[in-house]
Amino acid sequence: MSEENTLTVLQGGKPCYDIVYEKDLSGLTKALKDHGLDTRRTAIITDTNVAPLYAQQVAALFPGKPLIYAIPAGEENKNLTQIQEIYRFLIENHFDRSSLLAALGGGVVGDMTGFAAATYLRGIDFIQIPTTLLAQADSSIGGKTGVDFAGYKNMVGAFCMPKLVYETPAFFQTLDGRQFASGFAEVMKHGLIRDEDYYVWLLDHMYEIRDRDPETLTKMLRRSNEIKKEIVEQDPTEKGQRMLLNFGHTIGHAVEKYKNFTLAHGECVALGCVAASFLSWKRGLLSKEEYYEIRDMFVPFGLPISVTDIDREEVLRLSKSDKKVRDGKRNFILLRSVGDAFVDQTVTDEEVLAAIDEITWTEEEA
Repeated sequence: MSEENTLTVLQGGKPCYDIVYEKDLSGLTKALKDHGLDTRRTAIITDTNVAPLYAQQVAALFPGKPLIYAIPAGEENKNLTQIQEIYRFLIENHFDRSSLLAALGGGVVGDMTGFAAATYLRGIDFIQIPTTLLAQADSSIGGKTGVDFAGYKNMVGAFCMPKLVYETPAFFQTLDGRQFASGFAEVMKHGLIRDEDYYVWLLDHMYEIRDRDPETLTKMLRRSNEIKKEIVEQDPTEKGQRMLLNFGHTIGHAVEKYKNFTLAHGECVALGCVAASFLSWKRGLLSKEEYYEIRDMFVPFGLPISVTDIDREEVLRLSKSDKKVRDGKRNFILLRSVGDAFVDQTVTDEEVLAAIDEITWTEEEA
């Protein structure tokens, strides 16, 4: 396998797993064999949206006959009840510690499959075959797994590294426009927190990205994965630098919860990035021009920069219930400049309310 289509993620300075990039699904069988996964009894965990499109096609690429289990699609099903149903399926079909789970789907499927793998029989192996831009660019990398609890996002989970991540832009041909845009919010986040040149490249290649040009998307995915890989290698369990990946997520998660998950995750991340960039401007870190460029550049990629019907006090309260609160202090990610993010624990309630107001669209603005 050539270096051109493989990125290796390290843990403790040693190779942990590979991200393999291919133009389509045809390389999956070889990737499984190259990574010693072709003899495992496998359960493909997918959802009811992805299963009709890809489950049988992917299953045919596994040696043997993997079983397929589809969870109900949607963030509202990312919960312990559905995890119990996965356990039941695995138990009733006699999967053991030598078995393999394969996550075929977006971020919800990846998180749930990883959590099931981390906890079933005290841990079995799994791989990621992410089908959405959000999952390929971000959530399938780094070993975060988990479920929502009582509507609070990702409050129950475990760190569990996959054995392989297989990525192809071929999946994007059937991805609806809203979900494609949602994934781009995480892509933009990577440039904003770590790489100004990448941020500029994204803006320069706006049309190719929106047209889903496979070559451009593969370059984009690899750079986003490199950024996330560099950060998670330094801080695999989010004790320090990995918090930077939460840029836009503190207010974003609060809006997502307030809206009862009717907005896509990436749409909320975009709103959160605008809010965090606004705070960075108001603190004198970004110029006014930089802030407005960041804000306005989400628009041509199909992402919102404002939201209606928000109770500012309730969103503030929800932001304090996020898992990024440590020792009662809210870890807020701000920008010193484009490509240079940092963790700040001094953001006040008044500042957060001002940021919420900035992303709230009112009738007076119509």
